[in-house]
Amino acid sequence: MANATNVLSSGIEIIGSIRFSNDMIVDGKIDGEITSEKGKVTIGENARVKGDVTAGDVKVYGNVEGKITSGRCELKDKSKINGDIKSKVFSMEEGAQLCGRTEIGG
Repeated sequence: MANATNVLSSGIEIIGSIRFSNDMIVDGKIDGEITSEKGKVTIGENARVKGDVTAGDVKVYGNVEGKITSGRCELKDKSKINGDIKSKVFSMEEGAQLCGRTEIGG
């Protein structure tokens, strides 16, 4: 299981920090940090995250209330972000909502 994907399904709630090394899909509720040095995290449409997200690659379809730090960040059309984003590569689809500052590049 070299490239296992971790899944947090809809209906699951976690209070506390999550650390992972490969890929993670979040579709539940998390009240805490999500951290990975190089992994990829996908915040699903049903997801509600209250806390900072740090990963190599972040795709957001749901809601995040906190800072996102990544090498690549994508905000999909129905995503809602309330927090700052720091990313080397950033894209935002029409319909995505961002309330915060962005720092792109570097």
